[in-house]
Amino acid sequence: MASSHPSILLVGSGKMGGAMLDGWLASKTPPKIFVMDRHKANDDARFSVVKTAEEIPSSFTPDIIVLAVKPAAAETAITSLVKALGSRASSCAILSVLAGKTCLSLAEMAKNAGQAMPVLRAMPNTPTSVGAGMSGFFASPEASKTQAQICHDLMLAIGEVVTVDKEEDLATVTGISGSGPAYVFLLAELLEKAAVKYGLPADSARRLARATIYGAGRMLQTLPEDAETLRKNVTSPNGTTAAALSVLMEENAWPKNVPEAVQAARKRSDELAS
Repeated sequence: MASSHPSILLVGSGKMGGAMLDGWLASKTPPKIFVMDRHKANDDARFSVVKTAEEIPSSFTPDIIVLAVKPAAAETAITSLVKALGSRASSCAILSVLAGKTCLSLAEMAKNAGQAMPVLRAMPNTPTSVGAGMSGFFASPEASKTQAQICHDLMLAIGEVVTVDKEEDLATVTGISGSGPAYVFLLAELLEKAAVKYGLPADSARRLARATIYGAGRMLQTLPEDAETLRKNVTSPNGTTAAALSVLMEENAWPKNVPEAVQAARKRSDELAS
């Protein structure tokens, strides 16, 4: 990381915040972490927990405030933090992982609360919890190079990072990698159910589906060929795979539905911004 031991205030430790926390704690150089979450138990010596902003010790000044609450709770969280941190807030930057909420809207919330704060955004996914995340990242011009590097490295510590030049591109990142694990989990779920339907035991169906998806993912990560080439390589003419793909690649099947699914996620991301 740009700073070997940055201080992080993680606001919210639900599904995404919790996944990021697990990933950071498992990394080689975990940051100093305070978690602000009224529902989080303080049972791990590797980080500290406060229930509210007022409980943040006066001796703790975060380099980065990672905002991982529900979008509707963003303004309340930022307002309470600015009030509780006081002058310390002037040296903090906000790293938001909220879908839809723009850097400008979050910066205005901080300004209205009495403190100008630079805002950066990341769109991670839940595989961050096992160090295999994929994040889109955008740094607003108001953030310093050091702040941008710390935030980038925080995300890099829990997976891969793609930096986008335009903030609006994060909506597409949301539809591809942010929501993408759920698409893969759905495929695993459907393969398992199909295997059981055609007579395999549930435990065998589970192993077959999951190992197949894991193996295909390994090939995509390690081999130089693109996805289309890998698909063609495993598809013998008039063979079993070709028969299955003839169903999945019908005009109204995957070629139509997958882009529509991504667009639905993009649209919802834009709606959450308002």
